[in-house]
Amino acid sequence: MFSSAIGAAPQEPPPPPPHRPFGRAGSAGRAAAAVAALACVVALGAVGIGGGARASAAVPAPLSPLAVAGRGATVPFTELEAEAAATNGTVIGPDRTYTTLPSEASGRSAVKLSGAGQYVEFTLTKPANAVDIRYSIPDSAAGTGISAPVELSSGGTRLKDLTFTSKYGWFYGSYPFQNQPGDKPHHFYDETRTLLGTTLPAGAKVRVTLPSTGATPWAVVDLADFELVPDPVPRPAGSLTVTDFGADASGAGDSTAAFQQAVDAGKAQGKEVYIPSGTFRLSDHVVVDQVTLRGAGPWYSVLTGRSSTDRTRAAGIYGKYVSGGGYKGGIRPYEAGGPSRDVTLRDFALIGEITERVDEDQVNGIGGALSHSTVDNIWLQHTKVGAWMDGPMDDFHIKNSRILDQTADGVNFHWGVTHSSVENTFLRNTGDDGLALWSDTVPDAGDTFRNNTVVAPVLANNIALYGGTGNAATDNVVADTVTNGGGLHVGNRFDGVNPGSGTDVRGTVTLARNTTLRAGNADLGWPFPIGAVWFDSRNSPLDKATVNVTDTDILDSSYAAIHFVSGTTKGVNFNNVNIDGTGTFALQFNDPAQLSMTGVTAKHLGFAEPVYSCLGGNLALSQGAGNSGWNGKLPATYCGEWPKPNYDHGGSTTPPSSSPPSSPPPSSPPPSSPPPSSPPADPDLAKGRPVTETSHTQVYDAAKAVDGDATSYWESANNAFPQSITVDLGSVRAVGRLVLKLPPATAWGARTQTLSVLGSADGGAYGQLVASRGYNFDPATGNQVAIALPAGTSTRYLRLTVTANTGWPAAQFSEFEAYAP
Repeated sequence: MFSSAIGAAPQEPPPPPPHRPFGRAGSAGRAAAAVAALACVVALGAVGIGGGARASAAVPAPLSPLAVAGRGATVPFTELEAEAAATNGTVIGPDRTYTTLPSEASGRSAVKLSGAGQYVEFTLTKPANAVDIRYSIPDSAAGTGISAPVELSSGGTRLKDLTFTSKYGWFYGSYPFQNQPGDKPHHFYDETRTLLGTTLPAGAKVRVTLPSTGATPWAVVDLADFELVPDPVPRPAGSLTVTDFGADASGAGDSTAAFQQAVDAGKAQGKEVYIPSGTFRLSDHVVVDQVTLRGAGPWYSVLTGRSSTDRTRAAGIYGKYVSGGGYKGGIRPYEAGGPSRDVTLRDFALIGEITERVDEDQVNGIGGALSHSTVDNIWLQHTKVGAWMDGPMDDFHIKNSRILDQTADGVNFHWGVTHSSVENTFLRNTGDDGLALWSDTVPDAGDTFRNNTVVAPVLANNIALYGGTGNAATDNVVADTVTNGGGLHVGNRFDGVNPGSGTDVRGTVTLARNTTLRAGNADLGWPFPIGAVWFDSRNSPLDKATVNVTDTDILDSSYAAIHFVSGTTKGVNFNNVNIDGTGTFALQFNDPAQLSMTGVTAKHLGFAEPVYSCLGGNLALSQGAGNSGWNGKLPATYCGEWPKPNYDHGGSTTPPSSSPPSSPPPSSPPPSSPPPSSPPADPDLAKGRPVTETSHTQVYDAAKAVDGDATSYWESANNAFPQSITVDLGSVRAVGRLVLKLPPATAWGARTQTLSVLGSADGGAYGQLVASRGYNFDPATGNQVAIALPAGTSTRYLRLTVTANTGWPAAQFSEFEAYAP
């Protein structure tokens, strides 16, 4: 999730980017790294490809998110996976490792075509006259993408010549990302669609062929969605049409003014406005109010375009903004006076031309504020966000739609969006949260995400509820989380979500009848992974709501199935929950939680210990009847090193045939129960523990001081001493010494930091453990210092307060380590 308004934007926790002087690397080093990474990309080295073998026949596909009966969106297409089709190419994956091509593929596998004439051949299970193909090809050296021809044929007869492009893919680095090739490549895939010009029967074979490697050295095909598209919807009787006002259906001219005149006339005359078949180019928003704008169908009526002189303006259908509401940018006169009301948008596609992510730019498919309004059967692709709604607004509904290939969120209800919904909508390849509620300053309330299918968000969560009152996510299917998020998420997170504003999570929150597939993944800002269903209370305790998780299937999770982190979470009730297949634990508790579990069953776990917790009495778990598979060892829990994920868990959810490279096969006991890792003889008590700070600069937050990585670091706000960092050891522990580190690179000059050490048993009253004095950090001697604590020191909370730094005007630590006597 991110902010579309002018100003600072919240985002999922990113890894640290290259920093200014006294950071980890100079500009020459970064340039060399970028060139090296680009060489790997263009030359098809290790970056993004993953292992695989030549396959001339189909291999089993993993469980499809469209195969879950009674849940998710009812879609008009039939999805066929490339790895389950006939091919003379190479199956890549399965692999869930971020920055690899398989990790972003549906089901974590795809097919690579790397020679002239290589193909994937799909066999239709139903008649079809259209197809949408998901694919990837390499980026260009400049980061602007390449294009390559691809042949589509059936029975030896050419159907269409297609073009694959990487123009809309390949982002690099950490948030807010860039298009210039460098480290951490991701967002590899795109989609192209075409009407076939004929109706093919069930049983027909459709071949996607790479005719030459002249334009691209390889192409990866992930899947094909085949569809029987109905005839165009005719113009409604008595309606206006945009072409009557001068709109150009050829796409050659700018039709923005014509569309605006048409919808204004439709409002004035009380008539629908029709978009006939064609492609219409828009260079700015069309602002709608009290009007129906409808097309001939999303395969026929297409809006596209972007301003050639102002890159912050592009094709989009917007309601009027509300003064003082969620949108904080400039409002032009005809955009003011919101929310718009009584608007219907239906039966057309908006396929934009957005190739980058700039959070301040208003280049979303649908935006502004729309009350008592409906979006129905709309195809949104290649915009920044499919629908970013800035309230306050009420009674807004998106249904029966497709949202694909966004550079940021699929849908975000921001700032007081109430009694609204997204239902029966299919989302894939969003650049951030698939579906999100963000109660920034004004609560979202009474909203529902229902019967949606959300696949492969490249960043963050499939579905997220950030604050809000009485909201729900029900009957959804979410699959293939990539990084920094899980399948279903409830949290007190991001700007404006706090109890003082009444925007934290409140009321009864319902997560019911959902299915997660291969959800959860590693978080690049944390030393531990994220679960498939997770709760985060970092802004404030999540203790004013009742959260009911019922009738839910959590299948083949990448790490833990259920996860609590960042502060205290209370009032969560799990009832009739099926956990089948995890990479690690059934339950993972990083921070205090109060919850109940009834009828929660777990099987095929990837780790021998089903529950991770170092919380002791700060975990309050009450059990009802019918639990099994995870509770046999309670109250004992595992508190040790993080295990590598194990997907060879013997589950029935079609797990990968072999573990990914980062997960070597476990040894005895049997694969379904690998032994726990032995903890180090002298463990760092602070590693991976909850940590708070008085401030941080850019992305250099306090979590980086307890992540076990001496090359990442916390840095406070500059020129603002004193500054503090506090770690919670989870319970009162005996502590004998601290080790404080800075990155060992010689680019970090020697410096003296003046600091004191304080302790607290309850996080309230702090007492001094070590008086303030200067400590010298010198890269010549490892850039670290050791501080002995008074004999007999026992504390739960450890705090460092820094008042000076001779090397930089801020507090800086790469590791804050604590050890027993």
